[in-house]
Amino acid sequence: MNILEIHNLKKTFKNGTQALKGVNLKVKKGEFLSVLGPSGSGKTTLLRSINGLENIENGKIFFKKENIDEVYLPEVQKKTGMIFQDFNLVNNLSAINNVLTGLLNSSSKFLSMFYLFTKEQKLEALKALETVGLLNKAYSRADELSGGQRQRVGIARAIIKKPLLLLADEPVASLDPKAANLIMSLLKKINKGFNITVICNLHQVDLATKYSDRIVGLLDGEIRFDQPASNIDKVSASQIYK
Repeated sequence: MNILEIHNLKKTFKNGTQALKGVNLKVKKGEFLSVLGPSGSGKTTLLRSINGLENIENGKIFFKKENIDEVYLPEVQKKTGMIFQDFNLVNNLSAINNVLTGLLNSSSKFLSMFYLFTKEQKLEALKALETVGLLNKAYSRADELSGGQRQRVGIARAIIKKPLLLLADEPVASLDPKAANLIMSLLKKINKGFNITVICNLHQVDLATKYSDRIVGLLDGEIRFDQPASNIDKVSASQIYK
């Protein structure tokens, strides 16, 4: 079963840049899909379009066979977790409170305004931090954590809402190789352990082949290859990295 289908997706920015040029893509439920491509290839625009952070100008996106539009988009966002390259944490908040911000869309507006979360929600946040191995840092401020730890908080924030789809935009771009492998192994653990579909933007071919089920190569807003991870070699990668 396909959890996501993208048909002829196009995106042009006001400066005339064509970020996406008719992208077609199907993603199976429970799949770990990596999108490879150099900077400016359209990877980030693709993920932001799926999650409604970019307006869809041309083409269609279907989530669980429902067309993503202004009516259905809020429901899609509730079932989608987003992980950012720059972590996107609030520095003066503790790790647990950063994780709880992942529930802001699903909590009542009144409670969300004042960060008044229930005991059950706080327990869920602690469970999410335990999943990423940071239970002992629950009450540390975000700006006291290392880059790898901050990204793990970002992952915990994404999974607390129990998403069906996890979108990771360059989650290891600013990390050293050891931390990068830890983050990727966590994403794989979450993918398999919770049956959450993962779409992960990457630059690193070795990480993509190690952790993915399938890899898509994107260049200049177009898909240049779409293959099982086991089939990707230097020849395939040379189509997008010249």
